[in-house]
Amino acid sequence: MKFLKNHFAGIGMFLLEILVGVLLLINPVGFTSGIIMGAGLVLLLVGIVCIIKYFRAEPQEAAKSQNLMKGLIALLAGSFCALRSEWFVVTFPVITLIYGVVILITGLGKIQWTVDILRQKKPRWFLCALSALVSTACGLVIIAAPFTTTAVLWMFTGIGLIVDACFDIVALIFTNRKAIPDEPTTEADDETAE
Repeated sequence: MKFLKNHFAGIGMFLLEILVGVLLLINPVGFTSGIIMGAGLVLLLVGIVCIIKYFRAEPQEAAKSQNLMKGLIALLAGSFCALRSEWFVVTFPVITLIYGVVILITGLGKIQWTVDILRQKKPRWFLCALSALVSTACGLVIIAAPFTTTAVLWMFTGIGLIVDACFDIVALIFTNRKAIPDEPTTEADDETAE
């Protein structure tokens, strides 16, 4: 239970990655359009709230906050997302390229994680190394974009998300187990064990 509390955010992100990967495999265009339209609606709400806050504030305070400008920008961006979501679908290869760069950077971070575990002389370092290898390879393939169609690119991206998240979950679980059984325990550890 303590493990789940300590790593709740990480595990949640990995599960979200798997969900996004599955949805990309099932219906990439519908999923992408839905996400963009949802983001547009959120931006519209943010814009309305900012404009209301601007007119409810004292004139000097309102001038400093610039909520009117922020609200108008959010309304424009939200309207564009909600009404022109197909534009984002057409530019999906560019969005995927950005995703590839993010995955590559994540892979480089996992290399750091692997080296940290090796330097701490923990077992199961190879799980982190596999996770780093998968992330780095997926990022490089997405950036190189050797795909003939956008549908294949979506499929690879979805599979890459699922595989990467699964490796991350396994690596997180197995590298955070107690590595050395003869490690000295304190009285507090003994009490929590009971």
